[in-house]
Amino acid sequence: MPDLSRRRALTATAALAAATGVPAGTARAATPASPASPSPHRHPAPEEFDEVYRGRRIQGRAAAGGGHHHGGGYAVFVDGVELHVMSNADGSWISVVSHYAPVATPRAAARAAVDELQGAALLPFPAN
Repeated sequence: MPDLSRRRALTATAALAAATGVPAGTARAATPASPASPSPHRHPAPEEFDEVYRGRRIQGRAAAGGGHHHGGGYAVFVDGVELHVMSNADGSWISVVSHYAPVATPRAAARAAVDELQGAALLPFPAN
């Protein structure tokens, strides 16, 4: 009998999953979502904030019209200039300034941007 390669094992697992109707890689049985339980992909709306952090005014609030890009209807500003933020699927947030360092809230993203800017002005980000 030939040795079982990783590719063959994965193919067999995928075929078995397709035959049983279970997505491959699912570690637990799927349960129907009840109306009382929140969706795993929805996170609570972030709180509004307006504060001075390290001498810079940072603000965050719900954005009219659903927000810009992937901010989830939320806008963040540093000294009145919009800091483009994005909410990730896991509920973390990133900004155009600190894109590779996810944080828990838009306030934390604004603070991280101020830290990264080290006193430099935030320049407006051209919209596509």
